[in-house]
Amino acid sequence: MSTPKAKPRVIKDFEKLDQAIQEQIKLEYPEGFEENLISFTNQEGKRVSALPFETDEKHYLVRMTVEEAQQIIEDDDDYDDDGNLKDDIKEEYQDKHEEEGEEHDPYADDNNEED
Repeated sequence: MSTPKAKPRVIKDFEKLDQAIQEQIKLEYPEGFEENLISFTNQEGKRVSALPFETDEKHYLVRMTVEEAQQIIEDDDDYDDDGNLKDDIKEEYQDKHEEEGEEHDPYADDNNEED
């Protein structure tokens, strides 16, 4: 019996992610990002924070500070004034990504990439 292969980790800034991944992250975190940030030490030994997100193919760590997490939500028209994903947007993204299925990963060739 073989052990399951670990998913590749992709570390990126939110703005640099493919639109489809951004939409899936919004569905995963409809009430904003800041409460879900984790901290870790990067390759340079610096303490950074990121939002974890996992697809069938990859484990993403989306770099952002608490302030950046708040600003992304504040600037995004997909979220209401209370920082919650709007119901109509949520439905649109759910329908869109159910149709596409989880098979499509726009970063399927980004193994262990840090950008």
